[in-house]
Amino acid sequence: MRDLVGLACDQCKRKNYTTTKNKKRTTDKLEFKKFCAHCRTHTAHKEIRV
Repeated sequence: MRDLVGLACDQCKRKNYTTTKNKKRTTDKLEFKKFCAHCRTHTAHKEIRV
C-alpha cells in the first residue's frame, strides 16, 4: 500500500531524504521545505523515484 519515495532538492537536484507515501490517497507529487546539507539552506524538496 505505501511506497518508498525520495525527496530531491530543487536547486542542486541531489537526493537528501526518503519517505513513504500512500499512492491511493496521494496521487500528486509530494513537496516539502527541508534543509539541504549541500546548499546549506532550507529549500523545496520534490518527490522522485527511489
